[in-house]
Amino acid sequence: MTACAIEPSTEDGLSPAAECVITTDGAYAARLARSGDSWFPERWTLDGPEPYAVPLPGNQPEEPGTQVLPMGDGRVLIHRLVDGRHTFALLYPTGPGTGELPLGAVECPDPGTPLRLLPPAPGGDRAYALALGRRSTTVWLVAGGAFGPEYVTEVPGRCSGGVWLDRTGRLLALDREVAGRTKAVVVDLERDGEVSPLLQISAESNDRLLLADADSGLLLIGSDAPSPGGPERLGWGVLGSTLPVRFPECLRVEGCALTPFAIQPGQVLTPEGCGVALRVDGSAGSWVGVWRPAGRQVRHFPAPEGWLRGVGLWSRDGELQLPYATGEVPCGVARVRAEEREGEATAGPEEPEEPEEPEEPEESAPAPVVVARPVPLQQAPLARVVAKSGKPGNEVTTLVTK
Repeated sequence: MTACAIEPSTEDGLSPAAECVITTDGAYAARLARSGDSWFPERWTLDGPEPYAVPLPGNQPEEPGTQVLPMGDGRVLIHRLVDGRHTFALLYPTGPGTGELPLGAVECPDPGTPLRLLPPAPGGDRAYALALGRRSTTVWLVAGGAFGPEYVTEVPGRCSGGVWLDRTGRLLALDREVAGRTKAVVVDLERDGEVSPLLQISAESNDRLLLADADSGLLLIGSDAPSPGGPERLGWGVLGSTLPVRFPECLRVEGCALTPFAIQPGQVLTPEGCGVALRVDGSAGSWVGVWRPAGRQVRHFPAPEGWLRGVGLWSRDGELQLPYATGEVPCGVARVRAEEREGEATAGPEEPEEPEEPEEPEESAPAPVVVARPVPLQQAPLARVVAKSGKPGNEVTTLVTK
């Protein structure tokens, strides 16, 4: 089967910027909106009775590549490139206008160094960025520090991605490329940026971490381990488990790219029951897929008109929320009940035809995941076994290290 399973990185090695970014608690979102030929930041409030947007225009239009990030208090962090310097400021509404609190700038030795904001950190009071150098990657604290942007650590190799592994904002997973191989590592921000391995499926494989859920420990992984030299496959594992990574056959959709963008929270110790939302891109356009590790199929739902592609969040009770913007509804959220029959999920374009699901067993990687919290599990003393879940013969064991 020929399939492109996972969306690739951009030419600078960083992950593609999302159309909209949502805080970890789902209260706020931010995006760069467009009015004619002009771009301006926009904040969405999502935790009220109805979602609503507040425009935050500055004194002049923004550049198309300007990045924005929502903070937990409702302010919006903006990253601009000005004369080779990466500047940062916090935006907030002030009656009819926009208030702006300058935070300072990061000036890289090489003016062409790409710098990308990382996904919102847990807690919402801090924001981080990656500066991608020629031989190393620098992690910067760009909001929430005492004196403007602060240097955090330098990681050897070219890093991309960025996934938070805990709810305190301490453990940050990055995909690091060294000597032509990409492996996910953990950066401990409370131990002077100590770097430890996270994924080592095989010595020759490229292993990236795409998503993680702190409640269940579920990890979504992209790796070429099942087919060396071939395309990446989408697989799943459990943080703190020595079970092998699994690569379900149903996550290979002919002619389509599958990109996970949200995991259902609140499923403590039951990762196999978590809902995973997938953006499916094919020749017919883009739509939404929903998959659970315990299942053997991807359920396909039409995306709402104007969906901010690849953006959404789950409620704890299993409702998938998809933000969208149209001429008639400039700020909307479509709600999908994944337990419903297909076609009843939400209004939108005609539902794409669901491909046949083979009944082949799930494949496993040739070697187990090496998980770090923050050191590799096989090297760390085990404190205790927390729990076992799942059907007999297919248990998922969650371990905690000291």
